[in-house]
Amino acid sequence: MGDETRDDMAVQLMNDIDPRLLELIRTKVNSFIKWDIVRFFHENPHTTDTAENIARYTGRDAFIIEPELQSLAKSGVIEATSLNDLMVYTYSNNSELRYLVGAFLTACEDRQFRVKALYHVIRGMDK
Repeated sequence: MGDETRDDMAVQLMNDIDPRLLELIRTKVNSFIKWDIVRFFHENPHTTDTAENIARYTGRDAFIIEPELQSLAKSGVIEATSLNDLMVYTYSNNSELRYLVGAFLTACEDRQFRVKALYHVIRGMDK
């Protein structure tokens, strides 16, 4: 696909996405692993656990999930805390961010939105 065609497709796929959700996808939920982690914490908002257990719950490898957890902590989606020499992670208490994540996950129930979100995650991985 040529750059011009790809750019036209990107514009078309961005035009009808809520800008706040697009920003969330581009800056915070910009990988499939992060998408799984965000879903896990949104569905289990009171969980505080280690990377190993979160990996197990999400069907991922702890070695792969840990950098993504750290990235989500840096972006404020989750919090990382050292507890008895173990790093544990919990969902952010930021109500605005929790609402935005909830809106994103609800929007993902719509196939057309999900396809657009997938496109943006994949496109971000190309960079």
